[in-house]
Amino acid sequence: MPLKVAIVQQVCSQQRQANIGHSIRGIREAAAQGAKLILLPELHTGPYFCQTENTRYFDLAEPIPGPSTEVFGALAAELGVVLVISLFERRAPGIYHNTAVVLEADGRMAGRYRKMHIPDDPGFYEKFYFTPGDLGFTPIDTSVGRLGVLVCWDQWYPEAARLMALAGAELLLYPSAIGWDSHDDEAEKSRQQEAWITIQRGHAIANSLPLLASNRIGLEPDPSQQTPGIQFWGSSFIAGPQGELLAVGPRDEAVVLVAEIDFQRTETLRRIWPYLRDRRIDAYEPLTKRYLE
Repeated sequence: MPLKVAIVQQVCSQQRQANIGHSIRGIREAAAQGAKLILLPELHTGPYFCQTENTRYFDLAEPIPGPSTEVFGALAAELGVVLVISLFERRAPGIYHNTAVVLEADGRMAGRYRKMHIPDDPGFYEKFYFTPGDLGFTPIDTSVGRLGVLVCWDQWYPEAARLMALAGAELLLYPSAIGWDSHDDEAEKSRQQEAWITIQRGHAIANSLPLLASNRIGLEPDPSQQTPGIQFWGSSFIAGPQGELLAVGPRDEAVVLVAEIDFQRTETLRRIWPYLRDRRIDAYEPLTKRYLE
């Protein structure tokens, strides 16, 4: 039975209520088009505050369950859809996570995933804010399937996608917040964006799984004014289990992407492209090392 899925690609700002409003309108539009599973961008209730290191931004964090899960849980129940939202989680004083939450179609929380790979790059100072995840690469069971939820920087690591697949994930989802450094020229910007799309399509292919990757749009200024800020490149997409692009968003427009996926294709593809069968698990021990001298 095909499943209609959707991505909400949106702009985010300093105004929390405006951001939530954008998310809700997108979710309602997706549900009106028949989507039963809807993915939001990374940290969509606020700005991408990790451009600088400032302790005041810890005030943006919230408990889970908390205000956002209450709002979006009620919406999921009203519309009868499964939502994947992305929040700045306050777990305890001094312990914060970048967390994706899956809300069931009846409004309850089906599970959460805490971002495992935490970047620390110019403009993306996430290690200052986020404690690495401790829930592992564990799929979340829902009424629409077993979801392999990962977050942004996780999308560059084939190991994360593979472990989700080995644990029985039927679909890979990546809420993201990724964009360009204004100092890069157009050729470099194009290479970065193509790399982002290509590696995730590769995860779909290598695991014979459909995949959703969301992103935000718009220029978000650097609060420190040391740089012009980050231009988020949108381009959210839905891919099938051979990496085929089923829906692609523009770089600079808010949009709702909707596509149908067929979980049965994973079974069909794995019979003729048996990547999991032919893995040489007896020879992969060196992968647990940081580097091979």
